[in-house]
Amino acid sequence: MSVLAAIAVLALLIVVHELGHFMAARLQKIHVNRFSIGFGPILWKYQGPETEYAIRAIPLGGFVGFPDDDPEESNIPENDPNLLRNRPILDRAIVISAGVIANLIFAYLVLVAQFGTYGVPAGFNYQPGVLVPQVVSQDSAAARAGIKSGDIIIAVGGKELGSSKEAIPVLKEAIQSHADRPLELTLERNKAKLSVRVTPQPAPDGTGRIGVQLAPNGTATYRRANSTFEVLSLAADRFQAIVVGTVQGFYQLITHFKETVGQVAGPVKIVEEGAKVAQSDTGNLFLFAAIISVNLAIINILPLPALDGGQLAFLLIEGLRGKPLPTHIQDGVMQTGLMLLLGLGIFLIIRDTTQLEAIQKLFQ
Repeated sequence: MSVLAAIAVLALLIVVHELGHFMAARLQKIHVNRFSIGFGPILWKYQGPETEYAIRAIPLGGFVGFPDDDPEESNIPENDPNLLRNRPILDRAIVISAGVIANLIFAYLVLVAQFGTYGVPAGFNYQPGVLVPQVVSQDSAAARAGIKSGDIIIAVGGKELGSSKEAIPVLKEAIQSHADRPLELTLERNKAKLSVRVTPQPAPDGTGRIGVQLAPNGTATYRRANSTFEVLSLAADRFQAIVVGTVQGFYQLITHFKETVGQVAGPVKIVEEGAKVAQSDTGNLFLFAAIISVNLAIINILPLPALDGGQLAFLLIEGLRGKPLPTHIQDGVMQTGLMLLLGLGIFLIIRDTTQLEAIQKLFQ
């Protein structure tokens, strides 16, 4: 059930993104002839008065189609003022950026719903140790030592970490100070204890890293919000923190590509992590949806071919030149970008699927 919940969240975010494009076009009376979730062969479709609504086989996104893209199948004259290409640059920019804006607005509203329904965080009930939500790479020191996602590190170097917020800083300090030196960790997995020896890898700054995410072990406690204003304010603070953290994460991916490329996740990995979140705490599924929605927005605004940012870059060039780039150049760049994007998506699906514990057990 938790897997279905995570898939439903991803599908909803794609619909929200494409609905942003669709509504921005229709509100400006711009012709839209296709609204599709996914790519490739059509699994289901409905033909409306003007627009075809479809679900397609490859669940790596979606698209809103305009008669501009297939004039041979359209009865609309080429000089129709309501064709997207005949609209001023500002109108087209609104349509292109509306998906990103929709995802950002949705993320904030999801956080409002979380604080409004589940309450305001009032503290944390700490349990012994530090949780490992994710091992970021199968090539990391942690993975080689046998540490798995979901493990709880209860002791480091024979010293118990205890039940407090200081457990994570103590563990981090021990790992960072043992670059290229073995470190004994005591884990709890499925209520059983086991010991592993891990050798942290030296980072560029000389500190040790083992390649895991760390989180407090325990459960959060909540209270009812005092007012609607408190809910809106807390949601705004959390939204800002997610956006800033996501931007910083993309910056680190670009500046430290070799160290962070293993953390890039595809749909399978995202669903797996979302399922874990839903299984551990249904309320956190709201936070998961907000984080993924913000990530989807920021990814799409990057100036890369086949993404919204790439199309906005074409509009910027058009504004500077006073005329658009030749159609064959735009089509070539966008088609190449789309193929690369689909290729990357398929690669990530295969990689993440082979790393699922259930799949790995088949080869043991």
